[in-house]
Amino acid sequence: MERSEKPDERIQAQKKADLLKKIGLFVLDMDGTFYLGDHVIEGALEFVRYVEGKGRRILFFTNNSSRSPKVYMERLAAMGCPIRRDQIMTSGDVTIAYLKELYEGKQIYLVGTPALEENFREEGIRLWEKGDPRPDIVVVGFDTTLTYEKLDRACAFIREGSVFLATHLDINCPTEGGFMPDCGAFCAAITLSTGVEPKYLGKPFKETVDMVLLRTGEERDRVAFVGDRLYTDVATGVNHGAHGFLVLSGETKPEDLDKSEVKPDAVYQSLGEMKELLENVMDY
Repeated sequence: MERSEKPDERIQAQKKADLLKKIGLFVLDMDGTFYLGDHVIEGALEFVRYVEGKGRRILFFTNNSSRSPKVYMERLAAMGCPIRRDQIMTSGDVTIAYLKELYEGKQIYLVGTPALEENFREEGIRLWEKGDPRPDIVVVGFDTTLTYEKLDRACAFIREGSVFLATHLDINCPTEGGFMPDCGAFCAAITLSTGVEPKYLGKPFKETVDMVLLRTGEERDRVAFVGDRLYTDVATGVNHGAHGFLVLSGETKPEDLDKSEVKPDAVYQSLGEMKELLENVMDY
């Protein structure tokens, strides 16, 4: 039995390696893909260095809108992975671009952290303040400073007619100790209270792919979205003409694959395995 399995394993490894060879831009998730908590996942940093050393590009993209791009840059630098501003994108960035394109000058009630508020203000987004009339739009992000007052006010504005947007739909955020409620969980509570569904941005939606292609100039079929979630990271690629690679270093477990409608182009244990395939199975 063991002898008959080895050729199949080699064939599968070759297929996964050949697929990697086609990619010019790896769009990497962060939580559960590159790091967990304050620790880089084994092999992740080596993957980034190897890919860049071969002339391919890395773009970090996180749906986690609780921090600004500047904070993520500082965090990655502290982990030994310094990057430029054009190498990091968040669902907050996608939301800001969406607001500028379709709701220029409108007032926003933002359910978000101080870091996200700062990011919005720096980009010229007009935020609601106490005493102002009802805002045009309610935007919900991954707010780790969420209070009942914020939740109640968002629901009231939405019932009164404010447009309901959300930076991303992730239900849980992976941590070293497990998971914590994310933006999608907050939005579910608001929807149950108001009967209104939000317009979600970030991964896995078209607006994210469009923004990545616009910012990088890369061809769609040479872009791979890499992450630990089927319904966000992988779906972004496979649903919009790019590639979607799953890594099993975070939320998704092997048994989840059979239950999911989203099918990744390839499954890897981690970014470390992706590097090993590039090094050992083919001439990259």
